[in-house]
Amino acid sequence: MADIKIAGIMRAGAYSPNHIGNDAAIFNAAAEQLRKRGCVVNVYSEDQLNSGEIKEKNIMCMCREQRSIQRLQEMEDEGALVINSAYGIENCTRERMTRILLGSGIPYPESLIVNTNEVVKSQLDQGGYSRCWIKRGDFHAMHKEDVSYVRHAQEAQEVLQEYFLRGIKRAVINRHLEGDLIKFYGVQDTDFFFWFYPFDSGHSKYGHEAINGHSRGLEFDKDQLRDICQRASEVLDVKIYGGDCIVGVDGSIDIIDFNDWPSFAPCRVEAAPYIAKAIIKTIKQRR
Repeated sequence: MADIKIAGIMRAGAYSPNHIGNDAAIFNAAAEQLRKRGCVVNVYSEDQLNSGEIKEKNIMCMCREQRSIQRLQEMEDEGALVINSAYGIENCTRERMTRILLGSGIPYPESLIVNTNEVVKSQLDQGGYSRCWIKRGDFHAMHKEDVSYVRHAQEAQEVLQEYFLRGIKRAVINRHLEGDLIKFYGVQDTDFFFWFYPFDSGHSKYGHEAINGHSRGLEFDKDQLRDICQRASEVLDVKIYGGDCIVGVDGSIDIIDFNDWPSFAPCRVEAAPYIAKAIIKTIKQRR
């Protein structure tokens, strides 16, 4: 398969908060698996992408920078195959993700989408929101402060004001869900799917896992978890994915976050061959 030439675009460090090494590791592992299968993989930075250095028509990318996503969308429109699609990457920004998942009937917390200069205290009080999560709506999280846990409406209002002062214009407010926090990873249209309890395993990016704390081992349908995540990957147009969900005391499963091409840190070795197979399969189908 030496005739399959792939441009691999690594994620800029600013968009791998506390996970630069892990993100680079899964990217390199996937690239090596592609090379073992006879593909030619040339690795580029996001700066090289934006300077027009990429000529390959098959692209695997972990990009998050806004200019990179816009450039990749232009390349897709011109016929390039991009995995994950830059349109899918954009769909994983908070506001778009919230609208798409709720609009598609994917289990997801009750949410408000607001301007950060709005007065929302009365809305939250009337809606029965007490503890909730405020997340920047316009783009991917880059800092710990882009995702904030609040305990009451007044605190939520104060956090929104901080977002506004930081130049963040839109935010999503998710109702806090009680239950077991689960992290998952998957590769669309393959047999690969992995889940675990991140707090119990000491796996954390910002420390927010401590809010729900240790898992209680609540019973839930594992096939349903996989089905929900698979459906989310399809409606968001993200083949290589991961995220977080909450299992309630009644066994309900709600996605609370969904990410394009995460680190796969606890299952990198197992995931890399499936990522490579999915990329090759998609390229052959396009041909």
